[in-house]
Amino acid sequence: MKLSNFKYELPKELIAQYPAETRDGSRLMVVDRESEALEEKKFKDIIDHFDKGDCLVINETRVFPARLLGTKDKTDAEVEIFLLRQLEGGLWEVLVKPARKVRVGNRLSIGSELMCDVIDNTVSGGRVVRFNFEGDFFEIIDRIGRSPLPPYVNRDPEPMDKERYQTVYARVRGAVAAPTAGLHFTGDLLDALRKKGVNVVPIVLHLGLGSFRPVIVEDLGRHKMDSEYYEISQQSADTINETMKNGGKITAVGTSVVRALETQVTSEGWVKPDQGWTDKFIYPPYNFKIVDQLVTNFHLPASTLLMLISAFAGHDLVFKAYKQAIDSKFRFYSYGDAMLIK
Repeated sequence: MKLSNFKYELPKELIAQYPAETRDGSRLMVVDRESEALEEKKFKDIIDHFDKGDCLVINETRVFPARLLGTKDKTDAEVEIFLLRQLEGGLWEVLVKPARKVRVGNRLSIGSELMCDVIDNTVSGGRVVRFNFEGDFFEIIDRIGRSPLPPYVNRDPEPMDKERYQTVYARVRGAVAAPTAGLHFTGDLLDALRKKGVNVVPIVLHLGLGSFRPVIVEDLGRHKMDSEYYEISQQSADTINETMKNGGKITAVGTSVVRALETQVTSEGWVKPDQGWTDKFIYPPYNFKIVDQLVTNFHLPASTLLMLISAFAGHDLVFKAYKQAIDSKFRFYSYGDAMLIK
């Protein structure tokens, strides 16, 4: 498969600018891989596709306000600094805008509490900076940072984004983008799944911008993913493996969960607990070892996310579902509607 196989036209009015009124009130398209049937439901109806003994794997990463507005010393030129990942201590990989004006050796000031020195360039066009500050870095960021809404949300962040661009189970701070498939779940829906006998199992994968970085090579084998940090605990691995041994279904909430699980699958087909960094890129053809069902949103054309779900459901079926979603005016991307591929 080539990059051009994953392009499609989307009317701009279908790009969701705001979340649905209620999380589980968003729409759900159910895609049956065996029959190739497509059903249109409400997200809360997803509970009908689980049985006692099944396992729902969620990503507990928590988004932090990674957009900082600062100025260059001496010139006072305005600069946006987007935190990508912490390397060590006060050392961070960041994106800066406008990039052409920020060079190694520059000092950037963010309000009165924070400044950083640009010490290196990165291969992907970003910068490495060293922050200078007093106190707790993340406490400062929580106060002065802005919600890192995706670029296709054409509005300024609003107070409600701090809650809605975050899953209800977000716990471990470290993501600069939300695992958006999880935005549809409510506490009540998760409780209902547990009462039905479904194990809700947490893992962590801190989403960076790598999952959303455009693929620019026609040969997908030449694309390189950015590394993202993940954690799978012994308890979570044990529950997933026990579910598989007992014949239960494993449902992944989002492509980030799929990538973490597939990174840690053993040659015997079990999940191994670990923590580390993954740059796993999944595209057709691919033999999935763990996941039976996938909850996901509708993704950008030619994105690595669209490639992963096409590997899971089949390219033609996914594009059939996307055509129906467009015809039925489903809402797309991060704040949009959802899909269950079973």
